[in-house]
Amino acid sequence: MGKKIDDYYVNKALQLYLEGLTYREIERILGISHVSIMNWVKKYNIKRPLGSNYHPTYKILSATELSNYFQNTKNLSGAGVVVTELGDKFMLIKWERFRD
Repeated sequence: MGKKIDDYYVNKALQLYLEGLTYREIERILGISHVSIMNWVKKYNIKRPLGSNYHPTYKILSATELSNYFQNTKNLSGAGVVVTELGDKFMLIKWERFRD
């Protein structure tokens, strides 16, 4: 039996998967095998929404960097943003709004 990975990281991996990151990108961010992530997606029957024609960008920021990011109003217009805790840092996931 393999080692048990904390549920915190399982949830983060699945969250990032639903946000559109690839298995390899999640592996680089969390330090967890992309194969483990694929297995969790299958185990929990996670499905991404159909028709997602975007790929989010992400940044890993300290609390100070995150605060500075949000102080610039140009960073807040025309895009969706999600922030999640990642250890002692924060991950900011951003995607442009759909345009007709």
